[in-house]
Amino acid sequence: MMSLPFYQRHHEHYDRAYRHKALSSTVSQYQKEAKSKSAVYAQGSAAYARGSATYRHSSAAGFSLDSSAAYSHGSSAHDLESAAYSYGSTAYDHSAAQSKRSAAYSLDSESLSTSSAAYSHASESINKLAAAYRLGSEAYSFGEVNMSGITDTEEERIKESAAYVAKRNLFATGEGVSVSKVAKTSEEEHHEKKSRKVAIRESAERVAMKKTLEETQAFHRKLNQDKLLHAPEFIIEPRSHTIWEKENVRFNCSVAGWPEPRVTWYKNNVPIDVQAHPGKYIIQSRYGLHSLEITECEFDDTAQYHASAMNVKGEVSVYASLVVKRYKGDIDASLLNARNLSLSPFAVTPHGYASRFEISFVDKFDVAFGREGETMSLGCTVVINPDIKRFKPDIEWYRNGVLITPSKWVQMQWSGERASLTLTHANKEDEGLYTLRVAMGEYYEEYSGYVFVRDADAEIPGAPGAPLDVQCLDANKDYVIVSWKQPAVDGGNPILGYFIDRCEVGTSHWTQCNENPVKFARFPVTGLIEGRSYIFRVRAVNKAGVSLPSRVSEPVAALDPADRARLRSHPSAPWTGQIIVTEEEPAEGVVPGPPTDLQVIEATKNYVVLSWKPPGQRGHEGIMYFVEKCVAGTEDWQRVNTEIPVKSPRFAVFDLSEGKSYCFRVRCCNSAGIGEPSEATEATVVDDKLDIPKAPGRIMPTRNTDTSVVVTWTEPPDAKELVGYYIESSVEGSGRWEPCNNNPVKGTRFVCHGLSTGEKYIFRVRAVNAAGLSEFSQESEPIEVKAAIAAPSPPYDIVVLESVRDSMVLGWKQPEAIGGTEITGYYVNYREVVDGVPGKWKEANIKAVTERAYRIQNLKENMVYQFQVAAANLAGVGAPSKPSKPFKCEEWTIAVPGPPHDVKCTEVRKDSLVLLWKEPVYSGRSPIVGYYVDMKETEAKEECWRSVNEKPLQKKYLKIGGLTQGVSYVFRVRATNQAGVGKPSDVTDAVIAETRPGTKEVVVDVDDNGVISLNFECDQMSPDSKFIWSKNYEPIEDDSRLNIDTKGGKSKLSFKDLGEDDLGIYSCIVTDTDGVSSSYTIDEEEMKRLLALSHEHQFPTVPLISELAVEILEKGEVRFWLQAEKLSGNAKANFVFNDKEIFNGEKYKMKVDHNTGLVEMIMDKLEEKDEGTYTFQLQDGKATSQSSLVLIGDVFKKLRDEADFQRKEWHRKQGPHFVDKLGWEVTDECNVMLKCKVANIKKETHIVWYKDDREIMVDEEHDFKDGVCTLLISEFSKKDAGTYEVILKDDRGKDSSELKLKDTAFADLMNEVCRKIALSATDLKIQSTAEGIRLYSYVTYYVEDLRVGWVHNDTQIKFTDRMRTGVTGEQIWLQINEPTPQDKGRYIMELFDGNTTHKKTVDLSGQAFDEAFAEFERLKQAAIAEKNRARVLGGLPDVVTIQEGKALNLSCTVWGDPTPEVSWLKNEKSFVSDANCILKFESGKNVSFSISTVSTQDSGKYSIVVKNKYGTETSDVTVSVYIPEEERESEQEKKQ
Repeated sequence: MMSLPFYQRHHEHYDRAYRHKALSSTVSQYQKEAKSKSAVYAQGSAAYARGSATYRHSSAAGFSLDSSAAYSHGSSAHDLESAAYSYGSTAYDHSAAQSKRSAAYSLDSESLSTSSAAYSHASESINKLAAAYRLGSEAYSFGEVNMSGITDTEEERIKESAAYVAKRNLFATGEGVSVSKVAKTSEEEHHEKKSRKVAIRESAERVAMKKTLEETQAFHRKLNQDKLLHAPEFIIEPRSHTIWEKENVRFNCSVAGWPEPRVTWYKNNVPIDVQAHPGKYIIQSRYGLHSLEITECEFDDTAQYHASAMNVKGEVSVYASLVVKRYKGDIDASLLNARNLSLSPFAVTPHGYASRFEISFVDKFDVAFGREGETMSLGCTVVINPDIKRFKPDIEWYRNGVLITPSKWVQMQWSGERASLTLTHANKEDEGLYTLRVAMGEYYEEYSGYVFVRDADAEIPGAPGAPLDVQCLDANKDYVIVSWKQPAVDGGNPILGYFIDRCEVGTSHWTQCNENPVKFARFPVTGLIEGRSYIFRVRAVNKAGVSLPSRVSEPVAALDPADRARLRSHPSAPWTGQIIVTEEEPAEGVVPGPPTDLQVIEATKNYVVLSWKPPGQRGHEGIMYFVEKCVAGTEDWQRVNTEIPVKSPRFAVFDLSEGKSYCFRVRCCNSAGIGEPSEATEATVVDDKLDIPKAPGRIMPTRNTDTSVVVTWTEPPDAKELVGYYIESSVEGSGRWEPCNNNPVKGTRFVCHGLSTGEKYIFRVRAVNAAGLSEFSQESEPIEVKAAIAAPSPPYDIVVLESVRDSMVLGWKQPEAIGGTEITGYYVNYREVVDGVPGKWKEANIKAVTERAYRIQNLKENMVYQFQVAAANLAGVGAPSKPSKPFKCEEWTIAVPGPPHDVKCTEVRKDSLVLLWKEPVYSGRSPIVGYYVDMKETEAKEECWRSVNEKPLQKKYLKIGGLTQGVSYVFRVRATNQAGVGKPSDVTDAVIAETRPGTKEVVVDVDDNGVISLNFECDQMSPDSKFIWSKNYEPIEDDSRLNIDTKGGKSKLSFKDLGEDDLGIYSCIVTDTDGVSSSYTIDEEEMKRLLALSHEHQFPTVPLISELAVEILEKGEVRFWLQAEKLSGNAKANFVFNDKEIFNGEKYKMKVDHNTGLVEMIMDKLEEKDEGTYTFQLQDGKATSQSSLVLIGDVFKKLRDEADFQRKEWHRKQGPHFVDKLGWEVTDECNVMLKCKVANIKKETHIVWYKDDREIMVDEEHDFKDGVCTLLISEFSKKDAGTYEVILKDDRGKDSSELKLKDTAFADLMNEVCRKIALSATDLKIQSTAEGIRLYSYVTYYVEDLRVGWVHNDTQIKFTDRMRTGVTGEQIWLQINEPTPQDKGRYIMELFDGNTTHKKTVDLSGQAFDEAFAEFERLKQAAIAEKNRARVLGGLPDVVTIQEGKALNLSCTVWGDPTPEVSWLKNEKSFVSDANCILKFESGKNVSFSISTVSTQDSGKYSIVVKNKYGTETSDVTVSVYIPEEERESEQEKKQ
């Protein structure tokens, strides 16, 4: 919901709610005093107000007490305290202190006004500063008395801040407080004649004020301004408005902050531009008061407005909404602008003046059933008109009338359209009547539904249900009283008692509090640690075991209520669940007096609870208590709490003997000692003071709905502290009782839901209080669960179907609620209307009419009448309808027909429905020739009506298809005659196209006797529902051809002799249901089908799955067989050949399988005499069937040949044989593999391959792995064409398979080889050569059958010396010699495999061409250089060995262009020709090297170097000169 000011949330005007009580009383007193001082106040405050921002908003001449407020311009709510907000309260707003400071500010005005005369005599400087600093001094001196809960430090800070703000505002504006001299009236002169005492007091005040000013000025010299900076804060927020068009509206707000915030106004989050809309918006900002005024509001001004205040410390925004209403009534629009316009006919909402909201619920939750521990969800779709987007409704959920707040058990959501409530972990405490309340301002609507929560399955069979509603009733330092409600389910055995468990908050350890089960549903838990918080749970126990625990209680602290209240405002460490309690040290020891008012507040069999008041005499320290008891009549007092004194003035006493009487007294103690005892209580019997209630009486069930019954009873006598009642139900005669509720209900009436329709139930009730459950009441009388009968609701939509001079025919629609039983008739009333004044009602019919059309006779011509209709059923006559529109009784003379009537929808499905109507009463001047049906979506406009049929219908019904699922439609019908189309009928009620769950259709059936019937079943019938059959949607008048039989929820329409007279649409409607209906169409085709089916049932045949057939078995046997759908054990089969019965024997093997319905006959082989007709005859009860098969001529011959072949095949397969004949396959490597599949192979089996009758030698012996034999032929080509044969043989026989690879077969194989080769081609690559650019691709291998073509830029390339193609090994290439720019483009290599062309593409252009061409140029130059460089072509040996003294001649040829230079080296050193060595270079190519006589000095490495501009080449020759042995020896001898 939109955020509203707090004064609107409390439904009070803000001037009352905003004031503090102390402020209100102060202001009231001030107003009384101000009346007697009005003249002086007028003079003083007017002078002061000239320096204030708020006075500029008013008129100086008309200044009054009310108009001095900050909001005097726009609101009458701000009285005296408004001045406080203008002068000082904008600086600080501190919750409760705000109101008291405001009172101080307000009273300051009085002080100022009473002393204004004195100020006028003071100096000018004092006059300018006095008012400002009195705001900071006197106001807060007054605040010292009234403020509470503020520390000294806070008060000082507030004083300093307010004084600083006042001073800052004064000097920032350049204005002060000045006193002007005004002509004195007689009353003013009277006030100036003051006593001496008054004059002295005023003088003293001036001195004190001057001193205060000096001290404040000294303080502010040291004051740090930055400490006063604070973020903007809206003191008063703008409120939302709802106004009429053409009115003005003003939004006001007050903002505080330092530095002064800048305020910006927004409309729908867009800043308002005043300049863009001159005169439309008026924005004012003066000293904390800001306003936005919108003049002559229009409907488009409806929006959300917000003001944003921003300074250096932050930004804050406040929101308000404006709704501009457009009035459509007959009221003078000029009055809407008047400020004193009375709007009493319209209701006032928090959103302003508004017309009434219409709130409705769609998709509502129904009665819900759940189980403990489950998640349950309730929800409703809420529709609000008018839909004002800026206003959100208040969504509230109630359980049994108590508002539900979100918790860990309950979650609530509002999506803007749907409200939902989720029980995250359902418990029996959640059971009850849930109510959703949707409120828009003061208008609200509610919807309720009951939620039932059953017990969870017990962990121990037979254990009782869990207790519920665990609460802590009384908590103090010493104990907590825990209460609960007993469960409705006891598990079949009485509950023996209850165990109470406790758990300290913040832990998960549960401790059982009582050793023995307690029966009373309240128990004081002791042994708690003071200040700790605990949660509790309860478990029930019977002889079968202990129940599941209840839902835990809310946490409770072990504290006295006074301590809890005192510490609530100062909690310590709430997250620990522990509260720290401290006690003051006693000032002095005083023995406390006796406690007072001791009484027994509760007594049971198990404990007694005492309560008392602390003594008056107890000193300053805390006290504790000792409790004493004694048996009544004795003085033997015993202390109950011997060890630990009691800290609280309440105590639970245990360990008392049941049935005895006791007296109790209490003593106080402290450090000073133990005081005197209190007065003893009266004798108290230890027994339950609260008795178990008696059983309720007079159990009375009454019908409610078809699944619920209302049960009432009377309260048991002398019942005390009843918690509620449990109701149980049982189907009559079953003996099994089920709880109707699991959470005790208050009151003496309950609706038991979830019952079975049509069953008879009995009920019983028992009462519950803390002492236990009462006995069950007497059982009620049995009652059948069905909807209660009530009078029907009023009919509606009354129309005139025909009018003549003295009579009129009326029509109307059936009531929406018929009251649980069929309507028996209608009563019509009419009255005259004269000059708009209706007369008295008169009865038109004494006897009820059954049709929804009636002619009223004896009317007056030209008289105006109104009519009303009431429906009647067994419960009586219902309320009459609203008076119809006035109709004039006059002769209709129009030529076209009147409106059809009684238009209704039936057989509603998700995409179709059937529309029925009755013909008009008035047919016009000519007969009706047909009808037109119109339709539109419910929410569509009137112009959206469209005709369903183009040609007029002759019948009075129509099945309308093509509907959209989930869409709501309305329909109408028009009649037509020769004159034209008449007035449309009344519009039907809205119908949603949907197939409801459980919808059933009419089913056609043919029984065993051939009887054809239509069957319809309904499971939604009420006791008064009936099946109504019709033909072509007209009542069946001639039932001589039909039989209708209805039993329970089933109805059967049987045809005696189905014929052409029975063709039509048969429909069935179930009355007193929500439109249950269906139909079935019998046309000629359907009739023929049904008659054929009927004949089959009358004269049954054995149905066959398959007729008689024949097949050849594996060994060449012939099998005749047929199969029936079903055969009983008594079925028989006869076998006939050529009209003669044959029997089971050596030639014929016959078999009948009753389980599968298979009948067969097997013959070993067929002979010529077996040609003829074969017949199988079946008989199964009275059903018969036969099937024949004719085997004559070519049919018989073909069958016999196949049998012979199959017999031979079987014999062949007894040895090694081929399963799959020899075939071929091309591998991924483009090789051809011949393969065949063999079977019945053994180790000794051999396989031999042949080509053209020549054996193929295979390197390896085949191992027949996987039964496959293969022969691989690599690089298959034409030479491999021929006939291939493979032979299998062993001692059992042999088998062969042949494959011819010639002509077409070979071509097919080669095409596949080429295809594989083409698929193996790599992408085209670009290669540069010395001759040009080459494009190439690699294949697995190449065969001539693979045709290669090249395309350049979509043009086939014609090969030349410059552009040629070829194959080198596995490379297919295109050579472009001496490429030119014209060779650029897209090249495609086309590989044609004989069937398909495979393409590879490369783009030789752009960078690719440039790079290839550059590489070509480089290689070309390199080739030229290589060709023309200097080189030694040959002639020189590597090594020459020669004898000394011999001649050496070496020669070689060199080449180079240009002719190379020749030089020689010996041992890497230059070597030139001399006399001994002659070097020659002739004809530019012949080089010779001659040594006439070699010596050992000529040995060495000789190198010839040839060189030209393209390169240098060196050729080496090693010359080795040796001396013969003989010469060497002679030389040695010579040397010797």
